[in-house]
Amino acid sequence: MSIVFDFGSTYILEDDCVLLQPIAHEHCNSLLYFSLNEPSTWQYGLVTAEGEDNLKNYINDAVTSRNQEKEYAFVVFDKRNNEFAGSTRFYDINLPFKTLQLGYTWYGEKFRGTGLNFHCKYLLLQFAFEQLGFIRVEFRADANNKRSIAAMKKIGCIEEGTLRNHMPTRNGDLRRNSMVLSILKDEWNATVKQNLGKLCGY
Repeated sequence: MSIVFDFGSTYILEDDCVLLQPIAHEHCNSLLYFSLNEPSTWQYGLVTAEGEDNLKNYINDAVTSRNQEKEYAFVVFDKRNNEFAGSTRFYDINLPFKTLQLGYTWYGEKFRGTGLNFHCKYLLLQFAFEQLGFIRVEFRADANNKRSIAAMKKIGCIEEGTLRNHMPTRNGDLRRNSMVLSILKDEWNATVKQNLGKLCGY
């Protein structure tokens, strides 16, 4: 039975490896290392959190967007290493149409390729499809971001096409092509959940 998505509710998702909780201003210090020391993390992002001031703005915008009922951002905590690892969020949430986008995802360098992303995506997709009753979860990425696109396809996303000259890059000098991918609820139930669960070791 589906529950009604409530922007004011505190949703906490977790398994043995990861804990996702709503991002808040107090997480700034926990994420500051990535902001100050890992410029590659922000290479393809449309919104940067590089530098302490940008990180504060990033978190403030995420909290404000939740208060305005536009987005719902999570901070990612790696339970195996007992460390904060990054962030991800639901956005473009369309309750009447039962669709949303999953993105703004980033992890610190040491957490990439560790399987953490599989666990995050499993929890978020399970929550979206099985508890919230969404029908479609969409993903987008800079068409040049091969690592991110490969990760999306590995969890079961289907490539739908490319939006050409879709939006400006972060520096504003160029425009990026955005690849669109998605997972449907029927696909989640039929194959994606089981396959992603195996990647998580469930």
